[in-house]
Amino acid sequence: MADSEKMVPTKVLPTADVYPKRIMEYIEGFLISKTLFTSCELGVFDVLLGSERSLSAEEISQAVGASLDGTERLLAACAGMQLLNRHQDDGKVCYSNTEQARLFLTRSSPLSLYQSIHYHSKTIYLCWHYLTDAVREGRNQYEKAFGVSSGELFEAIYRSDEEMVKFMQLMHSIWNICGKDVVTAFDLSPFKVICDLGGCSGALAKHCTSAYPECTVTIFDLPKVVHMSKEHFIKEDDQRISFHEGDFFKDSLPEAELYILARILHDWTDERCVELLQRIYKACKPGGAVLVVEALLKEDGSGPLTTQLYSLNMLVQTEGRERTDVQYAALLTAAGFTNIRHCLTGKIYDAVLGHKKA
Repeated sequence: MADSEKMVPTKVLPTADVYPKRIMEYIEGFLISKTLFTSCELGVFDVLLGSERSLSAEEISQAVGASLDGTERLLAACAGMQLLNRHQDDGKVCYSNTEQARLFLTRSSPLSLYQSIHYHSKTIYLCWHYLTDAVREGRNQYEKAFGVSSGELFEAIYRSDEEMVKFMQLMHSIWNICGKDVVTAFDLSPFKVICDLGGCSGALAKHCTSAYPECTVTIFDLPKVVHMSKEHFIKEDDQRISFHEGDFFKDSLPEAELYILARILHDWTDERCVELLQRIYKACKPGGAVLVVEALLKEDGSGPLTTQLYSLNMLVQTEGRERTDVQYAALLTAAGFTNIRHCLTGKIYDAVLGHKKA
């Protein structure tokens, strides 16, 4: 038989009942996030919180200043996402907050994620529009997204007072949810003098002073961040929390028994991380330690998915990446720290503790 006459295997086409469920869910994922963003921005959950009864779409549309048709569609989607309860009241469809919405999506809740959602909607979402460029170029996309140079990372992130406060509110809401878990992942009670480097709004410092009544915490951050923290987040009557202005790559660090780096190292390259950790090791009292708080990847990098996505976000927004506990241990070891341990909290952020010999 000639080569041209040889049998070519027939391709088996998928049957009509095959449905790419997971792929379709991923494609539709941005629709879900934008629905959440819009509902928070309009104040849907706040309106329902302020009411003593379920409300109709017409009542909600009037309260938030939106069209009735658009509001009906938005509320139906929120009910489908299990963010709202849907009721029948005298033949009329009415809505109320679910417990999750009441706790995490209303602005007045102590556990509110509203500011985190706002930052994702207005800042992170715009950066992710350039994810393809970030992957191709291997660098962050602040210049394309916002027209500002990313040469100085936090000059780009803090490009205006409004953006700085939004970022600080994001961090504040995250530590309101996860802060207690990370500061109690290890027993930190032996450390009485704590320095929270890049401590931002002071939310983690508050968790420290709450969990360890004998400690004091110094928040070390850029002068403009310290100013905003004093103005918006930390009360002057909190005697156990103080501030120290500076750049932790350039200025002298205050002496402490424990240094906290919460969501700091993931912003930077390995080289910059070791540089910062060496500066901490030099300033740290003998017998002291450093607590690194980050979302940890599995050792083989196979998950968790949330952390893998965070690592993509670090590509889009920063110079850094998410890492495994082994990779953080290597950075700490390179700076001189020993007896390095890690603890998985079961939530988004985990803890790694390294010690300086006494």
